[in-house]
Amino acid sequence: MSEKKELTEKTATADKPKKIWDGALKMVRGENTAQLIENFTAEMTLVAEGLCEDQTTLRREVDKMMTEEDRRIQSLQSKIDETETLLEEERRAHDRDVTELRNRLAALEKKANSKPAKDKGRKGNIIKDLTILVAIAAAAWVIVTLVNKLL
Repeated sequence: MSEKKELTEKTATADKPKKIWDGALKMVRGENTAQLIENFTAEMTLVAEGLCEDQTTLRREVDKMMTEEDRRIQSLQSKIDETETLLEEERRAHDRDVTELRNRLAALEKKANSKPAKDKGRKGNIIKDLTILVAIAAAAWVIVTLVNKLL
């Protein structure tokens, strides 16, 4: 009898986890498992559709922002190109002015060298005045260049 009792206890012990599992499944499954699965599937489908719509909306907004940013970049590049062109034109004009002033200075020096000695003091004043004029033109070019760079 003791063997029978041991066997019954072993079987009862082995059946205990199975009974707990079956009880848990019954509580989860219930009698309307198909209805629960259908409800769950419907809710998950709704969530997935909402996420898809959100993603589509976000993609459109990102594309719109990228397009606007591309336009801004093109506009800025165009302004940079225009500024560089103007700066180059100003540089050329300045170079022409400096060359012209140098030519005039050389002509005046030549003329001054050909005059008698009494005009020598005056020659120094002319050279000094011309040097100041060249310095003013150079300073104006530097200022214009800096202003254009800042714009």
